Amino acid sequence: MTETTPQETGPTGDRDELRLALVQAASSLDPADNRDALARLAPDEADLVVFPEAFARDFGQPGSDVSGFAEPVDGPFGQAVGAAAAHHGTTVVAGMFERGPDPVRPFNTLLVRGAATAAYRKVHLYDSFGYRESDRLTAGPVEPCVVDLHGWRVGLMTCYDLRFPELARALVDRGAELLVVPAAWVAGPRKVHHWRTLLTARAIENTVYVAAAAQPAPRYCGHSMVVDPFGEVVAETGEGGADAPAVVRATLDRATLAEARRVNPSLANRRL
Repeated sequence: MTETTPQETGPTGDRDELRLALVQAASSLDPADNRDALARLAPDEADLVVFPEAFARDFGQPGSDVSGFAEPVDGPFGQAVGAAAAHHGTTVVAGMFERGPDPVRPFNTLLVRGAATAAYRKVHLYDSFGYRESDRLTAGPVEPCVVDLHGWRVGLMTCYDLRFPELARALVDRGAELLVVPAAWVAGPRKVHHWRTLLTARAIENTVYVAAAAQPAPRYCGHSMVVDPFGEVVAETGEGGADAPAVVRATLDRATLAEARRVNPSLANRRL
């Protein structure tokens, strides 16, 4: 199977509520262990389960060559994501390195498998705070990816994408009501503050839900969370640890979304 477009949709009936679960867990340097962890860590009784960025295999040391761990979207990791979704009767989002046209710089890709299917290639590479992700990865096309899930429009972003409000707005202009942000947000001074502030800002300015699944401390920031369209953090975990996976649950409802957009009609009031 080859996915040549950023979006394939598979609606299975509209719902007023969407049950969401974020899995905050560390990926290891062993792809087989990470594939096994998908079904083990994914919870039951959720319509959407989100794992972090690069869950198929951790980035390794800064600047490491990850091309040897890149796979096609229907490779072993993609199959394991689909199997976990089927086993738990849900839809799963998880990050991987995907083979692309450049054999030494793969894509940083989010896979969606279950009631919706998609592959989103990270647009903004982490060339910041002393890192040069573009030395080892290829940026995806600037094509916002939105999928339909049980009547909800779900937009996909990856980690550093969060710092670019124009991508979030492009997703909302395509109908997104929930922004999903898998991440491996590198730890450091002010980084948790940036993470929480930007997630909240994206929710408030777009009157959407924002759900972010992060890899944990010590290398990353953790703090996986769900923010509602008013900017309220409705569920959050702490920094966590590599040996302490956590699941953050929340139920999204259309009534809250509609009320936020009634009270704060900023999307309708735009002049630019």
